[in-house]
Amino acid sequence: MSIFEEAPSMRIKAVYAHLDSLLLGIEKLKAAGMGGFDVLSPLPRHEILEAVYEGEPSPVRWWTLCGAVLGLCAGFALPALTHSQWPMINPGGKPVVSLIPFAVIMFECTILMGSLATFLGMIVHCGLPSFFVDKSLQDPRMSDASFGIVFTKAPLDEVDHIRGLLEGTGAVEITQGDDAIYEVPND
Repeated sequence: MSIFEEAPSMRIKAVYAHLDSLLLGIEKLKAAGMGGFDVLSPLPRHEILEAVYEGEPSPVRWWTLCGAVLGLCAGFALPALTHSQWPMINPGGKPVVSLIPFAVIMFECTILMGSLATFLGMIVHCGLPSFFVDKSLQDPRMSDASFGIVFTKAPLDEVDHIRGLLEGTGAVEITQGDDAIYEVPND
């Protein structure tokens, strides 16, 4: 197999009716050293975040920091370059570029760029827009009342092991392969 060939893999999806069962499934997978799964939930729950991320903070905070620093620099550069290009009147030998008069503009640009960067970071880390999301993750049941654990690319040699781990966790349904793609039945 060359570097450009993808290793053979399979989808596995476990659907849960209760949050406790989902948390048990995540715990068993983490204890077995399994990774590479996505968790689907109809609503945000802090228990799921703690189980999946193990207390790690969100990477969006770095987007906020970078945006705020960029806004602070831009908030200083905009009036400083404007005043140095067109100095107008310089009363009493005061400096043309100084921090005190620019503080309000620097503050406002810091808040503006920090909030825009936060919004962009949230969009990027949430995977929006979802043009290239695997179809097994687009299950309408997960936006209503069910929870789920989805392996989009589980290695073929570990499929039985993963399925065995998920079977003892109270999953309502465990599917693999193309059966993991849920299609809404036509009435």
